[in-house]
This record gives sequence, C-alpha cells and structure tokens, in this order.
Amino acid sequence: MATSEAGTLRLSTAQGRWVLLATVLGSSMAMLDGTVVNVALPRIGEDLGAPLAALQWTLNAYLLTLAGLILLGGALGDRYGRRRIFLLGVVWFAAASAACAAAPTIEVLIAARAVQGVGGALLTPGSLAMLQAVFHPDDRSAAVGLWSGLGGVAAAVGPFVGGWLVDGPGWRWIFLLNVPLAVLVVAVATRHVPESRDESATGRFDVLGAVLAALALGSLTYALTAAGEGLSAGVWITAVAGLLLGTAFVLVERRTPEPMLPLDLFSSRLFTSVNLVTLCVYAAFSGVFFLLVVQLQIVAGFSPLVSGLALVPITVLMLTLSARAGRLGKRIGPHLPLTVGPLLCAAGVLLMLRIGPGASYWTDVLPAVTVMGCGMVLLVAPLTATVLAAVDVRHAGIASGVNNAAARAAGLLAVAALPALAGLSGDAYRVPSSVDAAFHTAMLICAGLLVTGALIAFTTVRGNVLALAPQDHPVAEPDCRYNCGTNAPPLDPGHPAAGAS
Repeated sequence: MATSEAGTLRLSTAQGRWVLLATVLGSSMAMLDGTVVNVALPRIGEDLGAPLAALQWTLNAYLLTLAGLILLGGALGDRYGRRRIFLLGVVWFAAASAACAAAPTIEVLIAARAVQGVGGALLTPGSLAMLQAVFHPDDRSAAVGLWSGLGGVAAAVGPFVGGWLVDGPGWRWIFLLNVPLAVLVVAVATRHVPESRDESATGRFDVLGAVLAALALGSLTYALTAAGEGLSAGVWITAVAGLLLGTAFVLVERRTPEPMLPLDLFSSRLFTSVNLVTLCVYAAFSGVFFLLVVQLQIVAGFSPLVSGLALVPITVLMLTLSARAGRLGKRIGPHLPLTVGPLLCAAGVLLMLRIGPGASYWTDVLPAVTVMGCGMVLLVAPLTATVLAAVDVRHAGIASGVNNAAARAAGLLAVAALPALAGLSGDAYRVPSSVDAAFHTAMLICAGLLVTGALIAFTTVRGNVLALAPQDHPVAEPDCRYNCGTNAPPLDPGHPAAGAS
C-alpha cells in the first residue's frame, strides 16, 4: 500500500484488525524471546557444556546489540519506511533464531544471539510506531491499548511456553518458535500494512555514536564477565578500553549536529535523576530474573516449567494493575510511587532469601514474587510518565528511547557483574551449594540497588510534574499503563521510534 494511505485506517475495518495482528505478533516475538531464554539457561549449559560466563553472554550478546542499535533502528524506520524496516527486522530476527536453534556449540549460539539482537533493534521500534502512523487519530488510543494488552498476554505466557518447551521437545524449540511467527507476520504485513515514513527526516545517521556506544558497553560487559575468573591483565585492559570508548561516545554526541543521545536532555535535573533510578531498579530486576530461575532449578529442584511459572504472577499483576498505578501517579505525583515502589521490590527480593533446598512454591516463592510484582506495578508506569514529563514535548520520543536504552544497558551490566560479585563462576552454577550461597549474596546486592533507587527518588523527585504535563502529550496514556515491561520501560507511543518493551 502507498504511503499516502497512512493515517486514515479505522480499527473497525478488516484491514485495521490485520494491521493490529501484524504488530502484536511482531512485538510478541521480541517479548517471548526476552522471557523464555532465562528459563532455558541451565538446560542450555548442560547440553552444550557451557560455563557460567558463556551463559551470561547468551543473554548479553542479544542485549548488547539491541541496546546499542535500538535508537538507530527507529531512525532508519523514519527515513526508509517503518514497514520496510519492521519487515527487515522480522526476517533478520527469524533467521538468527533459526541459527540459535541449530547452534552446535555455545560459541555459535552466542554469535547468533548477537545477530538476533540486531534484528530486534530493527523490529522493536517499528511495531508501535506503525500503529501511530497508519491509524486514524480517533482510533490510535484504542489500537495502542489493544496492542499493549495483547502484548502483555504474550509476556505472561512466555515463561510458561518456555518451560513447557524446555521440559518437552527441548530448549532449541524456544528459538524455532519464532520462525512460523515471522512467516505469518511477513505475510500479513506485506498484504495489509500501509507504508509510512517521516518525509521531513533529513541529515545523517549517528552511526559513529551507535558504534561507540556498542563497543563501550561490549568492553565493559566483557571485563565484568571475565572478572569472575580473576582480575587478569585482559580484564583491566578491556575495562579501561570501555571507559575510554564511553568518553569518546560522550565527546562525539556533544559535537554531532544530530546525535543519537542529545546530551542537553540531562540539563533537566529531574530527567537525570529518574534515569539514575531506572539504572538502579532495572539492574536489580535483571539480576533477579537471571539468577532466580537458576536457583529454582539447581537448588530447589523445580522443573523448567514450574520455574517459568514462578515469574508469571509479576506479569499478571502488571497487566491488571498498571492502569490504576498510572492514574494514581498522575493524581498524587511521582515522589511516593518512585520511593515506595523500589522499597516494596526490595522487600520481595529479601523474601527470596527463603528460597533454598526443598523450597515450596506456595510458601516461599509466590509471596516473594507477589510482593516484588506489587512494587513493580507501583513503580514502572509513574517512572515512564515522569521521564516524559521531565522534558519538552518535542523531546518526549527521544527521552523515552534514552530511558528504555538505559534500562537495557543496566540489565546488560548487571547480568555481567552480579555473578562475579556473588562469587559464582565457571561450572559452579551446576553445584547446588555454590549456587545457593551466591544467590543469597546476589539478592542482598539487588535489594541494595533497589533501596538506592528509592533514596535517589526520595531526595530528588519533587512536586507533581505529572499533573502539570502538557495536555497534548498525556503521560502514561495508554501504553505505559498497560504494557509496563519487566525488561525495560515502555517507549513513548507518540514518537516514531517507539516500540515494544
């Protein structure tokens, strides 16, 4: 379909429902991948004979390319067509998923996961952006609400599907699942989704900034992961290289006419402080989700299926209660939710210290994840809304993208550093006593990060900026309330770079 047909589609039409289906299935590919791989890690390590560092890279190779390129992916969609880049991302993601499924060694799996992250960076921004571009203004809120709700269901069933596949046909099927989904998405999107682009998009892409960001994150991630085996010269060299590359990134962004990361955003004290809160809480979340499933399977003796189900209450709570949390934050302001939310999460993490050999799901696991889920409900929607309210409306899209990328980078570094800090390395993740001791240390660290986030919010977030937000850019409406991601905050639905969280 021609670009000129964009912006007129009605949700009540057959074509409107097809467009919604394509975007939901496309974003669900990335959502499912973000929830099912954790559950499979112990089985992947056993099958491929992988040490813990390799399992960390199985997660981080994907996160590295996704976090480094996601803002560039949104810009490519603006320039060359959102449907075109979305479809390229879907095909790329599916091909990399097939390579993951066929990987004969852990090294090949890690490489395929990095390639998969590139596909995710192309796919993720386009899903929600296409809804905003092609639907009639009167139908956009309803379309985004349906997209968010159905996406939340996909995130909720992800751990169950992952556990069932790992227990049944095997872990390779968690990647093969993406292939038929991709075929369906391509068929529907090619036939029914109109093309759209930003006709005013000009200038150069900040490719150098994206490369420097990815290299800096990659170097630091390698140093933190390798530190678990000892502080060798290579660890120090890569750590210093990461810091130098990060400095070079800042200098390039300061001088580039159209930077990937406009540094003047951080002139807003509120924007800076909320992003610091984001770094703390999402680092903690990633650490918990990474190690909890290992603790449940190796120490408590749960099956992959039951381990996956252990995380479902968090997603269900966020899906059903985030709407109320968004309204509450707008009414009372972000100070209390951003302070109490992380503290509740910290309490849930401390309750996880009860999970050990012979743990009961009902008395040890469920109370802990329920308390943590309640904290996340209270926290995530107001956090995203405050990021949007902290900057001018014209910067809302990039501010949301920066916040989303910050959360993913925090998760990347947490997964790299936490096992080393907790004293877990090599093949020790297969020894229940070693895992149990490291898990307890790691949960204390994660609780400390959450308390730190609460203290930052308590001391820096003042007033009700949400009530004062411009009416032409309503905060937390509607996707922040319904699609609050556990891996990263949702992106702003009003900006072309937006996408699944």
